[in-house]
Amino acid sequence: MNSVTTFSLLAFGFLLGLKHAVDADHLAAVSTIAGERRSLLSSSLVGALWGLGHTLSLLVAGVAVIFLHLQISARTTQILELCVGIMLVALGINALRKLARGGHVHIHVHDHGGHLHAHPHIHEKAQREEPHTHHGLSFGARPLFIGIVHGLAGSAALMLLVLTTISSPTISLLYIVVFGIGSIGGMMAMSTLFALPARFTARRFQRANVALRCLAGLFSLSFGLFMVYEIGFAGHLLR
Repeated sequence: MNSVTTFSLLAFGFLLGLKHAVDADHLAAVSTIAGERRSLLSSSLVGALWGLGHTLSLLVAGVAVIFLHLQISARTTQILELCVGIMLVALGINALRKLARGGHVHIHVHDHGGHLHAHPHIHEKAQREEPHTHHGLSFGARPLFIGIVHGLAGSAALMLLVLTTISSPTISLLYIVVFGIGSIGGMMAMSTLFALPARFTARRFQRANVALRCLAGLFSLSFGLFMVYEIGFAGHLLR
C-alpha cells in the first residue's frame, strides 16, 4: 500500500470517526450527562471520555480479529447492540429520576484567584451542597463505560471494513486509532454543543433548563426502547 493510498485511507477513517460520533444512539447517551456538567470544559471532557472508551474497545476487538483471527458473529453483534439499547433506557430513566426528585440547576458564584467565577451545577432536593473547587475534575466512570459499550457494539461493522480493505495489520490498527481520534473530537464537539443551551438556561431560564433535561432523558429513554424492540423483538433475538 503506497503512502498516498495509506494517507487517504487514514483521512477517511478520521472523517468516518467524526461522523460516527453523531449517530443517534451516541448523542442520546451523552446528552443525558453533558448538560449536567458545571462548565463547558467538563462537558467537552465527558465527550472525550466517551470517545476514549469507544476507541479502547475497538482496539481490543481489532487485536482479537486481526491477530487472533476471531470472528464476531451476527448474534453477538445483536446482543451488544441490545445492551446499548438497555443502557440508553437506564440513562433516560436516571435523568428523569433526578428531575422527579426535585433536582435543580443553580449557579455557584465564588472567588478564585482574585476573579469571580460562575458555574451551573445540579443538586437533588435532599443533597447537601458541597463547597465548589477547581482542583480536580470528578467525572466517574460513566462516560468511559458508555463509550466502551458503544465501541463493542460497533466493532463488527468497523472490523468488516478494516479486514476487507487493509492488508497490513499495522495499518489496520493505525486506522482504528485515527478513527478513534475522529470520534473523540466529534463527541467532544457534540457534548459541548449540548452543554451550551443547558448552561445558558441555567443562568436565566430555570424552567427551560428543566425542559431541556427532560427532553434529553425522554430522547434517551425512547430511543433505547426503540432499539430494544427492533433488536430484541422485531429482530427475534429475544424470541
